[in-house]
Amino acid sequence: MYFTDRRDAGRQLAARLEQLRGQDVVVVGLPRGGVPVAAEVAEALGVPLDICVIRKLGAPFQPELGLGAIGEGGVRVLNREVMRLAGVSEQQLAPVEERERAELARRVARYRDGRPGVALTGRTVVVVDDGVATGSSARAACQIVRHLGAARVVLAVPVAPRDWVSRLGEDADELVCVRTPLSFYAIGQFYQDFDQTSDQEVAVCLDHAARRMAAAAGAAEPGDDEDHPDRGPDGTAGTPAAEGEPGGRGAPGSGEGGSDGDPRGAHRGLFGRGFRRSPGGRAADLAVAREVELPVGGGRSGGTLTLPADGAAGVVLFAHGSGSSRHSPRNRFVAERLNRAGLATLLFDLLTEAEAADRTRVFDIALLAERLGEATRRLREQPTAGRLPIGYFGASTGAAAALYAAAEPGASVGAVVSRGGRPDLAAGRLPEVTAPTLFIVGGDDHPVLELNRQAQERLRCESRLSVVPGATHLFEEPGTLAVAADLAADWFAEHLTAADEEDEEQ
Repeated sequence: MYFTDRRDAGRQLAARLEQLRGQDVVVVGLPRGGVPVAAEVAEALGVPLDICVIRKLGAPFQPELGLGAIGEGGVRVLNREVMRLAGVSEQQLAPVEERERAELARRVARYRDGRPGVALTGRTVVVVDDGVATGSSARAACQIVRHLGAARVVLAVPVAPRDWVSRLGEDADELVCVRTPLSFYAIGQFYQDFDQTSDQEVAVCLDHAARRMAAAAGAAEPGDDEDHPDRGPDGTAGTPAAEGEPGGRGAPGSGEGGSDGDPRGAHRGLFGRGFRRSPGGRAADLAVAREVELPVGGGRSGGTLTLPADGAAGVVLFAHGSGSSRHSPRNRFVAERLNRAGLATLLFDLLTEAEAADRTRVFDIALLAERLGEATRRLREQPTAGRLPIGYFGASTGAAAALYAAAEPGASVGAVVSRGGRPDLAAGRLPEVTAPTLFIVGGDDHPVLELNRQAQERLRCESRLSVVPGATHLFEEPGTLAVAADLAADWFAEHLTAADEEDEEQ
């Protein structure tokens, strides 16, 4: 990990921007996660801090498919080519824009607390976020501040993928980054503490910066805190947003502390339904993992059972794909995201080492499903995890095994998620699946996308096909695996909680 938290990242980033000291500069942070980073940069350079609030314009039929973004002052940037390919007209997009404009105005009012925005016309504007994944938010922000009059745009982030310059070089006059690691799944993997940034924290950062600039100018401090609804008698921050309210855990679009419009924030993300966090606790402290043994093929298979410390809404068993194992970094990454969303996880190998070397076994879906079913039965014998609703997460051939096992009589599986899966390998069993099923497929994984569409048509249960733009089969593109993990977390949190409520009623 490169950074302790966003403040530490901001201080490291500020050191890379020393050449801007003394110039006519404004630092703008992308709410929410980019603002604490930007606050450190602005304070180090002694310049004003502001925010660039943007809202993604998603396709009416698939909100995660970004067609453009809007900003303050009526600014709108559209990707006409994506609109054309998606078959979305201006008229169809209008209701989406109207809804997002209202949300944008609400957020601006909450963040700025009545203060006007900092003028950008003719100035150098440094756009700061806590990192770049796909770059959609950063690109939109650069375009928006230019529309608002910026003479020069600098995009500065603590961490980004190696190819970020080629992808974003045309949107900013200068790009500055502290770290560009070769292996990049999601921004949060490079922070020790990547807890959600609340609306309250954004407002406090802006208030502190305004006071700093006023004091530097020798003016009276702006604002009167006496009756401020979000501050206590001593002027400090008051009660944080409640769960389900803007800025609270479970707030739509709260994502992983990322920016509005970024795929990280297009879904409820890390702290979805069912997540309960101890006050002041860090995400890494919220799960307890223990090694378990499961019977596999006449032998034993090791597994890792992870339980959130504050309780779980359900437990998800992972069925890995061909050529993979329970040690797969992708499965472990997804499992961690599910743990953060209040879900227990069990990662284990469906085959012994000797069996895994036999390619016929790897594609024996009935055998893999039998092993998954046996692991499920053993899990139900566990005193804690055994009482939880059960879900299956499968990738590649593992997705076929998950669906096959879920179709077994008496399986009692609450939900299934397939990531880049081959559900066609379980085609004969698909009509018998009763568990709500989510297919997640990369937008650039064309053959598998078609196979998943055909599989969905064979299902008779509740189902959804979610396409992650720009992702290929392994979701190796920066930020795409995080999107898939958050989609999975939301699906499990919704359906496993519903399954638990049904059990209680019975």
